[in-house]
Amino acid sequence: MRDGVSPEDPTQLRKELERYRLVVTELQGRIQALEGDLQTATTMAEMPQVVVTQPELRQTLSRLINKVAMIVQSEKVLTLLYQAEAGKLSVLPPTLGVGEEQAAELQITPDQGVTGLVYRTGESAIFNNAVEDPRTLKTKIALLGVRNGICVPLKIKQRDETERIVQERIIGVMHVFNKRYEQEFNDDDVRLLEMLAEQAAAVVSNAQLYIQLTEEKERLEETFESIHAGVIVVSNQGTIRLINSAACQMLGLPADGYDGRSLDEVIHLESVRSLLDESLHEGVEASRELDIPGTERIYKAETSLMAGDNGQLQNVVAIFNDITEIRQVERMKTAFVSTVSHELRTPLTSIKGFVATLLDDTEDAYDAEMRHEFYEIINQECDRLTRLISDLLNISRIESGRALDMQLSTVDLHGVANRVLTTQQQYTDRHQLVNAVPEGFPSIIADADKVVQILDNLVGNAVKYSPNGGVVTIAAEDDGEMVRLDVTDEGLGIPERHQDQVFQRFHMVDDDVNHKAVKGTGIGLYLVKHLAQAHGGDAWLARSEVDKGSTFSVSLPKEATEAAR
Repeated sequence: MRDGVSPEDPTQLRKELERYRLVVTELQGRIQALEGDLQTATTMAEMPQVVVTQPELRQTLSRLINKVAMIVQSEKVLTLLYQAEAGKLSVLPPTLGVGEEQAAELQITPDQGVTGLVYRTGESAIFNNAVEDPRTLKTKIALLGVRNGICVPLKIKQRDETERIVQERIIGVMHVFNKRYEQEFNDDDVRLLEMLAEQAAAVVSNAQLYIQLTEEKERLEETFESIHAGVIVVSNQGTIRLINSAACQMLGLPADGYDGRSLDEVIHLESVRSLLDESLHEGVEASRELDIPGTERIYKAETSLMAGDNGQLQNVVAIFNDITEIRQVERMKTAFVSTVSHELRTPLTSIKGFVATLLDDTEDAYDAEMRHEFYEIINQECDRLTRLISDLLNISRIESGRALDMQLSTVDLHGVANRVLTTQQQYTDRHQLVNAVPEGFPSIIADADKVVQILDNLVGNAVKYSPNGGVVTIAAEDDGEMVRLDVTDEGLGIPERHQDQVFQRFHMVDDDVNHKAVKGTGIGLYLVKHLAQAHGGDAWLARSEVDKGSTFSVSLPKEATEAAR
């Protein structure tokens, strides 16, 4: 007899055999279920690990989380990643069964709860009574409504060529909560979840690295394209590696499609090609100025050598900076110095000549009236020198960033216009200077000397650029809180190509046949604009037509303040 069953009792034997048969059938079903779970996990392990965008990462994780929930029969699944900047583990979306507000509250430090324990130790944890388990954070358990759960580490495993694990790094923790049908989690669930967590860690890590590199690449490309300088990178084989839009525009090339093409095929401008060839073949950095045909632009080109780890030349980088404006300013400065020298020499020569004449008059050859006329000329030339020196000093203050001194007082614009026109009339007998500012026009609070300077420069320019004479008029308009002064002439006018540059320092319209004979310093209008702005106003070219004259306008507040500077 064995196990209390008598061989003589066939009925009892049949019952026992039937019980064993049921047990075997149940075991076979369990084995099949485990094989199915294993097949699913294996399928998940073969999921592509290269995820290139944040939406793709979210979609991949969403599929993975749904599979996890199905395999281990859990109601809730979420993943927490360690954020080094904050020193906390926080939820990586998407989640299953956990709302966004709940997820936002799950900020756990590595020393807290079962999550922190798994993150620190790298060992999985299972708990089937969340409320009683001492490792759990009761506030978080209550927040999520957790009965039981599993926490497994998200491990990044590095393997050598023999597939041995040589390094492990934990980046977070995966959680599953609340086994369905009031069941408890078991060791099989832990093993399956560990397999899936390993794959999830690989997906997340690879995706984050790829996304980070992609974003960095995009930032570099945006920076590269936003550089105003032209940049060309050529390999040691003479092929184009990079060329930005500024370089394409400089060379008159379409915007893209040059990567891998030969230098000679892409760059047809001999001066640029020879510059790059010099650095490529001689291994030296080069620098030169280039005039690009058809562009009227001047570029400063410089090359730099990029060597590899072995010290051998890998690439040559050429940078092209547009220095056209710099060269123009240098030429304007040279012309300015020459003009100022002339402007200073002319009144000084006149002064010296009249003083010498008076000193040599030992026999009183000149009567009192003639002497008085000489003194007036000397006085006018001294005023001319004073105005020029004052302009230069104000330009210096503006350029150095120092505020212009403002001496505010009540200014009668009709009287100021009369004063300016009277002074200017002494220098011309071919112009009719008209004061169209009505008597009784509203006075303003301003710096009287600077208002005089503004009108003096505008009227002086109007006279100068009307070599054939004509009418020069000062008019005014009341614009509420501001007044507008207009100075109109019937002179040469300003060519359209110069009209947006006339207020730039040192700018002179000297490339036009009619303007070549007119000499100036190129600082008058620049100073007018800054003196107006110092009051809180502005200056602009209101109208100009070649051979028909111009109108310059200045706006000034009725009550300027020191803060306006």
